[in-house]
Amino acid sequence: MIALAEDCLLFQTQDGGMVPLTADMITIEVLGPSAGVFDPEFVTNVTKAVFHYFQHQLGRESVTAGEFAAALEKALESFKTPEVPGAAATAAPAPVVTVVVETEPEPPPPSPAPVSAPAGPVVESDLRRLASEAGDGLELVFFPRLRAEVRAQLDLAPRVLRFRGLRSCAMTLTGARRWSGKCQSLSERIVVFLRGCATAESPGREFSLVIE
Repeated sequence: MIALAEDCLLFQTQDGGMVPLTADMITIEVLGPSAGVFDPEFVTNVTKAVFHYFQHQLGRESVTAGEFAAALEKALESFKTPEVPGAAATAAPAPVVTVVVETEPEPPPPSPAPVSAPAGPVVESDLRRLASEAGDGLELVFFPRLRAEVRAQLDLAPRVLRFRGLRSCAMTLTGARRWSGKCQSLSERIVVFLRGCATAESPGREFSLVIE
């Protein structure tokens, strides 16, 4: 019996064994005519959302590569529109996904250096609005749209990029009426995701990121 860490799922290998993996230990390959529709970073973010969907929303401890690939194909297909970052402007065949299981994680990236706050506007976004717009798709829709929001706001070259409504956003996505451990866990994931997106989308820029 394998004791799972909180951020792991058991993936079934080709020989019938089970391997505990984090989302960062999974490599996704988009094949066929849709191979160039989505950029790799966008696919990585959707993969993490699907991973969290199986683990937390479905309460699964194990999954086959086929199940994971099917869920990811469905998620990518739903975002295959021009307004979603990484999607082509014209229609394309449904994506075909292959899940490649890596047994060793890649080393974590270096921590970003602190940024100062130069001259520029203060730009705000409402996390509660993004959570409401996710609808029944919940996190599978929320995280890609959140990345699109970060990218659009950074195009304004802000001095301060502020995201409001974190607590209400987490409660909306989890369907909770009261704050819980699940809400806290999701709110922490949102903060980490926002910091990662801001760093990836703003190389060389200086601004302050505020999440409240």
